This record gives sequence, structure tokens and C-alpha cells, in this order.
Amino acid sequence: MIPLSHFLVLGAILFGLSVAGIFLNRKNVIILLMSIELMLLAVNTNFVAFSHHLGNMTGQVFVFFILTVAAAEAAIGLAILVVLFRNRNTINVADLDSMKG
Repeated sequence: MIPLSHFLVLGAILFGLSVAGIFLNRKNVIILLMSIELMLLAVNTNFVAFSHHLGNMTGQVFVFFILTVAAAEAAIGLAILVVLFRNRNTINVADLDSMKG
């Protein structure tokens, strides 16, 4: 059986990679969305690990709600990106900060 500490280390590594992805790459919106999804995956891993360790289903219920919110966020975020790309011909964050008047 895999101990709880291995799952927590995996969650910490995933969370650290996602934070690094957000801070190192602030230009591409798609990579920012992928980093947010990776951050939610790290949190979900910790919830499931603690849920299994403690023997209750509360963590797994939270994971279910987080997954539904993450799916909605991904769908809406990609739809917004498609509209932005059609209007501006770029998804670079630096080019999206000005509004059309």
C-alpha cells in the first residue's frame, strides 16, 4: 500500500509546477488555463488521498464538485479564447489589455 506522504508529495509537486507555469509564462492564455487546471488536479489528489486515509467520502464529494467547476471553467475559457482570437488574431496576454473604442 502506498503511504499518504507519497500522495501529498505528488500533490505538492503538481501544485508547484502549476504555480511555476503561471509565474513563468504570462504571455499565453492557453498555458495559463492549463496551469490552473493542473493546480486543481493537485488539490483533487490531496482531497482523495486524505479521504482514503481518513476513511470517509467527504474529500471525494469535494473532488466531484471541483471537477464540475473545472470542466465549466475550461469550456467557458476556451470559448472566450476563440472569440478573442477571431476579433484580435492573437491570444497573447500583452496584446489583449487594450479595449477597442
